[in-house]
Amino acid sequence: MTTSEPDPRQLFEPHRRYLTGVAYRMLGTVADAEDVVQEAYLRSAPALDEAAIASPRAYLTKIVVRLCLDQLKTARRARESYVGPWLPEPVLTEPLPASPSADGRELVEDLSFGLLLVLERLSPLERAAFLLHDVFEMEFATVADVLESSVDACRQLAARARQHVRSGAPRFQPSTEELQQLAAAFVTAMSTGDVQGLTALLASDAVLISDGGGRRAAALRPIRGADRVARFFVGVAAKYPDALRATRVELATVNGLPGWLVFREDGIDRTVAFDFAPDRRVRAIYMVLNPEKLRTPLVAIG
Repeated sequence: MTTSEPDPRQLFEPHRRYLTGVAYRMLGTVADAEDVVQEAYLRSAPALDEAAIASPRAYLTKIVVRLCLDQLKTARRARESYVGPWLPEPVLTEPLPASPSADGRELVEDLSFGLLLVLERLSPLERAAFLLHDVFEMEFATVADVLESSVDACRQLAARARQHVRSGAPRFQPSTEELQQLAAAFVTAMSTGDVQGLTALLASDAVLISDGGGRRAAALRPIRGADRVARFFVGVAAKYPDALRATRVELATVNGLPGWLVFREDGIDRTVAFDFAPDRRVRAIYMVLNPEKLRTPLVAIG
């Protein structure tokens, strides 16, 4: 009697979504994350039956993280020549729970643009240690094995990262009705040139970050301050009235934040995500227009 050998794909596939989530948080683009995960499968397939005896997820995570660390070396150089602000590729997520837990470990929250931009400023090892321990709740002993470092060193990496990332989490989650009202007020204020009305919707220290990647018209630097953000939108609407036209606008949760998907005849035109202050005013707007980062439909990541 012969026993069939384990099918590496069957052992790998239950972990693909998880591994893609790890890689996306490390790299910021879905395509790169998917490529890394597929490369991890190809590398792991010959030995995956042996690894499955212990912990296949930890084994596969180690391969994915090491591949991400290698890729980050070239990605950072490429982003130095990127035209305008760089934003992660937008992904669709489920809305945040009404009462998130105190430790803020909901994976959807850890996909927010604000947090991912903070992670960009960390060293690759700090980012990996923080994500593996604080987001994916991996024991430091396992983190040390993945990063090929000591437990104490990984604790220090995560602690340094944690000091920086606390400011990146969303502050307030509006209701669907509130978001619909915001959308209507926003478009009305833009189309009528109502700078004061638009300013009233924004926190005093509001910031707009728009990513056109040199392929679409967008602000080449973050715009800061409620008045400046409002005047930018009103100015765009006056100069480019076609910017207000869309075949449809859908409410969506983009990277854990409430926002819109704006469509034209040929597909998705842009994503807009809002981060709200506790007083229900908008403290940050993240707008992705770079067509290379927009898929129809956008990928959903957990």
